[in-house]
Amino acid sequence: MKFISYVLCTVLFVMCSTSLFAQKYKTAADTVKLNEEYIKVKNDIVDLNAQLSVAQNNLPGYQSKATNARETAQLAASSSSGDATKATDGNIRDAKDAKNSAHNAYDKAKDARSANNNVGKQNEKIKKITESLRKKNQRLKDLDMMRNTIYAQQPSSLHK
Repeated sequence: MKFISYVLCTVLFVMCSTSLFAQKYKTAADTVKLNEEYIKVKNDIVDLNAQLSVAQNNLPGYQSKATNARETAQLAASSSSGDATKATDGNIRDAKDAKNSAHNAYDKAKDARSANNNVGKQNEKIKKITESLRKKNQRLKDLDMMRNTIYAQQPSSLHK
């Protein structure tokens, strides 16, 4: 029982003191470095917000291109099917037309797939930027906590 109590107390002490030791900037002398990192993180957040805005504004364009490509591919496939039906009872010229129509439908289907891939890539880009933005905001909060801890350690006459 004593052993469990000892282990429990040790674990609690380590958990409480971890946040103090994890802090990168601890003294007033570190405030210059803290402020430099703070400015860098703030600038990174501004850049990421701009990138996110651009990516989100471009997404509807990618989506409309994908929709148009899908509709074009469906029309080409329908046309190709009609030409193939005509070629089964037709002559050589109808068969050549059916072949060309099938090739065109295949190209349109590849274009539609490419447009859908572009939408997926844009969504992934937005997700990646959002995650980076979340991490930078968390780092900014951590730096604020470090700054507040340093200010709390200083005598109150320095705050004025």
